[in-house]
Amino acid sequence: MPGTSFRPRPLWNEGNLRRIGTRLPDAPASDAPPTEHEIEGNALSILLFILGVLFVVVGIGASIALHEVGHLVPAKLFKVRVTQYMVGFGPTLWSRRKGETEYGIKAIPAGGYISMIGMFPPGPTDDEGRARQSGTGVFQQLTNDARQAAAVQLQPGDEKRVFYKLPIYKRIIIMLGGPLMNLLIGIVLFAVLIMGFGTAQATTTVAEVYKCVVSADRQAETGQTDCADGDPAAPAFEAGLQPGDRILTFDGRDVESWDQFSEWIREAAGRSVPISYVRDGETRSSSITPLLTERPVAGPDGQAQVDADGSPITKEVGFIGIGSQQELVPQPASEVLPAVGDSLARVTGVVLNLPQRVVDVGEAAFSDAPRDPEGPISVVGVGRIAGEVSAMEEIPLKARAATLVGLVGGVNLALFVFNLIPLLPLDGGHVAGALWEGLRRTVARIFRRPDPGPFDMAKLLPLTYAVAVLLMGMGILLIYADIVKPVDLFG
Repeated sequence: MPGTSFRPRPLWNEGNLRRIGTRLPDAPASDAPPTEHEIEGNALSILLFILGVLFVVVGIGASIALHEVGHLVPAKLFKVRVTQYMVGFGPTLWSRRKGETEYGIKAIPAGGYISMIGMFPPGPTDDEGRARQSGTGVFQQLTNDARQAAAVQLQPGDEKRVFYKLPIYKRIIIMLGGPLMNLLIGIVLFAVLIMGFGTAQATTTVAEVYKCVVSADRQAETGQTDCADGDPAAPAFEAGLQPGDRILTFDGRDVESWDQFSEWIREAAGRSVPISYVRDGETRSSSITPLLTERPVAGPDGQAQVDADGSPITKEVGFIGIGSQQELVPQPASEVLPAVGDSLARVTGVVLNLPQRVVDVGEAAFSDAPRDPEGPISVVGVGRIAGEVSAMEEIPLKARAATLVGLVGGVNLALFVFNLIPLLPLDGGHVAGALWEGLRRTVARIFRRPDPGPFDMAKLLPLTYAVAVLLMGMGILLIYADIVKPVDLFG
């Protein structure tokens, strides 16, 4: 869709690592000037940021080009004459004619199109077969101008090659070819992501150790995670655990997975139990007493669940105050389509509530209201996320590359859903017009009435222009919001 997208969930989400509490303090900041090593590190981060942005730009550009191929191929197979295949809008930067089609790239990379002859049926004619003006108003003039422009493209022999004379099912195939191409690209990229790179899975290695335990109520109310007077010390901190320790046993049982370890912790509240771990190749032992405390109930995605009022759902369980390192684990092919389905469901939910979502983005952009991390964003926002992920040296390179692939895959799924909206100039609008024509003709046959003929899409041009203006306005608003109040990647 021109200028807009939807944020796919990042593969490596800090929210999946975070546990309520307070981390061990970082090293104090220094006022000393940056060293040569720090300067080189900053330069590398900038380079990685640029490479991440370029990866997404090229990926989205290729997706747009392939979207138009999805229209072009069936159009040519059905013998419709295609005069142009263009990526972008505005002035032409480069073009080359091959056969009867001009292929080219235009200056504004906000979409693409193919131009087929006979998109609109001829208008009414007088007794002598001459075109009759349908009116003198602005909207009627727009319709007349569009028909005249379409008529100019016709050449001798084109009578059976015009789009509007195709059987309805062929027109639908042509118009659905673009969105289905995006769906196919999304499935392929998700397959690469899930089967090749894998999905982030918690390991038995400690990533974070918290110094104290902050109550769930206080963090929910104020967002405070720093220690305050009266906060109990985190059991893991008291037991001497450190980031990088690999847990071996807990309460005399071998720890085989982080989920298993977490469940045993929850069940051991108030009991002192032995724990062993490996640090720097050396096995060490200690004892730990999980603290009984209210913790948010996490969903399958690792995020805190909320009730109908939006308040976090909590449960009293044992807690020690650590988070796990994660690693990518390749998944079987059977996991690809369910993952695609989950992403499509999220995007569809955004599209169904798009007007309200855009209003929320506008309010956030011009006020102190928070930005919804699951709402629509522009391609500028997607590029910024790609750059930030690429520059995060604390995240493994493999995870960063996987996240970039996931971003492009998510954008393609968003393009698929968005283009199915039954409004012109989107592909779904053309499909809706063809289906309406089929319904009219079917009803006419049933009641033995004259064939009403092709549905005149030219009459919808005023609505088409209005929708196009709204889409442009939405794109500009999202770009502005992504500049002044970007989505928090790890919100």
